[in-house]
Formats: sequence, structure tokens, C-alpha cells
Amino acid sequence: MNTYTINIEPTSNSAIVKFETNQFLTRHESFEFGNIEEAQKSPLAQQLFHLPFVKTVFIAQNFIAIEKYNIVEWADVQEAVSEQLLEYLNNDGIILKAEEDTTTPSKKVPVTVYAETTPNPSVMRFVANKKLVIAPTEFKNIDATANAPIARELFNFPFVKEVFIDENYISINKYDIANWDEIAMELREFITKYIQDGKDIVLKETLKTATEAENGTEQAKPSVSNENLDPVSKQVIDILEEYIKPAVASDGGNIMFDSYNEETKTVKVILQGACSGCPSSTATLKNGIETMMRDMLKGKVEYVEAVNG
Repeated sequence: MNTYTINIEPTSNSAIVKFETNQFLTRHESFEFGNIEEAQKSPLAQQLFHLPFVKTVFIAQNFIAIEKYNIVEWADVQEAVSEQLLEYLNNDGIILKAEEDTTTPSKKVPVTVYAETTPNPSVMRFVANKKLVIAPTEFKNIDATANAPIARELFNFPFVKEVFIDENYISINKYDIANWDEIAMELREFITKYIQDGKDIVLKETLKTATEAENGTEQAKPSVSNENLDPVSKQVIDILEEYIKPAVASDGGNIMFDSYNEETKTVKVILQGACSGCPSSTATLKNGIETMMRDMLKGKVEYVEAVNG
């Protein structure tokens, strides 16, 4: 059984709060319901409309956004709403009725995919205009792809060495037997058609496992699971999340916290995707990340090392 978790996220509109889930609720479409009658195809939304303050319900890939009437403040009710959603989802409550469930490949999914180079000459990034996964996952070989159908199929290409999937992109590390100008178009067309056909990118079990892994010491986003970490480790995680991960992601990779040694003042990080094995990763670590850590955590961090990469 997959256990749902929810993060409560405010939005720029004070009347709307997002309840982000660790699993996909719907794969390819978003829905907006203005009242209980409009929500006939979503038992989940209908239940929410039993709350007198609910004005509008939005259901997207991995979040439920609720717009409220002004009779209450979110600070007073958001925890109760979150608990209600968790109880519903974890008791196999129906999100969308089967005949309306867009996770079935009954029609083409509108999607565009483009390829872009990365600082690693062996890695190219294929970016979609849709969210593909919730948690980053790296596949070093085909044995690791039991719950990742798209990665398994990509390994059928003889030139594919490793696959990394995060958010809305897939980074592919190739063997030297092929040049990108010979294979990039073939891979882009394959990924585009795969998504258009509505096939699973990863299975729910993979999302759960990846999320749980991210909630351990490798999690680069502050969470309850970080309570056992020392103050410096928490600061390192904050810096990685806010300043470093966005830049790394734009290059088709990922960076995660591994450990902090107070005696040697050394931070160890895990590099994934395009960053792993990249010829420029050592320079980036030394000239960029290490310098930033030294400046922001003076006297606490002197060295940054990659566990792999």
C-alpha cells in the first residue's frame, strides 16, 4: 500500500492554499471545480465541498489547491483539511471516477520535448512541458528499472549508459560509441511519443521509494526527518536547496547532502545526472560550491567533496 504524505504550501493568493502530495493524483490533466455539482466526476472534490468554506477545488498532477471563502482563515483550518485529505487518500478514496481517469492512454497527451546540451559532454537533457516525476531518480543500469518503464525502454538503446529523471526532464548519459548529432533526434522523438501515448514514466512504488529516500540524510529540503541532524548540516541543506540545486537542475543534474564532518569541516555531497562524472564537476565543487559554503558558514565548512561524480 502506498502511503500519501502532504505538504501545505501557501500561494501568492491568500485565499488559496496548495496541498502537495508525494504521489501523482492525475497524470496528464488538471481539473477545476466550482461547486459540488461540477465535481461529479471527482468524489474527492465532492467531499471537500462539504466544508462550508470551500469555494473552488483544483486538482493537478501532485497537488490539490483549495480556494476558500472569507468566513475562515487558512491558519485556523489548513491542518484539519490536510488530515482529512490524508485520511481519504490513504483509505483508497477515489480521486477521479474511472471513466474520467486521464491516466489511461485513451487519447494522445499534448506534450512538447526539446533537447539541450549540458556541461557534461556525455549527457544531454530532454525537457518536457509537463511534470514527469515528483522525486529525482537515477538509474545506473537496466536492473534498477523494474518500477520505471520509461528508463527500462531507454536502456534498450545500445548507446544509453545511465538515465536520470527529475521534475520535467530526463538526462541521458551515453556511451562514446555514438555522437549526439546522430542520436539526439531519435531519443527526443522516442520520449515525446512515449509521453504522448500516456504511458507510465515511473510506477507509484517508485515515487514512494524515491520520496522516502529523499526524506533521509540525502534530502536536500528541510523536513521533519532532518530533526536529528546537527545545526550545521541543516544549514548546509538549506544552502544546497536554495542556492545550488536550481542551478544544478538547469544543467540536467542533482546534488544531495550526504554528511558533514565537524572535525575536518568537510561536507560530502552526492552528484546525480549530468553532474555525475562530469569533467567540470570538480571545478564546480571547488570554485563554486566550496567557496559559497566557506563564505556562508565561516569557520564551519572548509571542504566540499563528492561521494560520487
